[in-house]
Amino acid sequence: MCIGIPMQVIETRGESALCVYRGQTSLIDMMLVGEQPAGSWLLVFLNTAREVITPEKARQINDALEAMRLAMQGETDIDHLFADLVDREPELPEHLRS
Repeated sequence: MCIGIPMQVIETRGESALCVYRGQTSLIDMMLVGEQPAGSWLLVFLNTAREVITPEKARQINDALEAMRLAMQGETDIDHLFADLVDREPELPEHLRS
């Protein structure tokens, strides 16, 4: 299984880009998404950008990854990382609604 990491473009370098995640920089292959301007957010798998994402989506993914890290350490106070889901009733998919 591979987990996608949200990374922000710092600088483009032809078919690659220098990107950052939690202070760590990596050279990312941009062949699947094309050249993106500095400041863009990407969903990266195995040092390859697979999707251009919004800053909001990047924040949600970062929060979920942080919740996973905390849960692996035995922490249980992670509701604040899922503010968009807490105190919300689940919704049925459109095709199951009457």
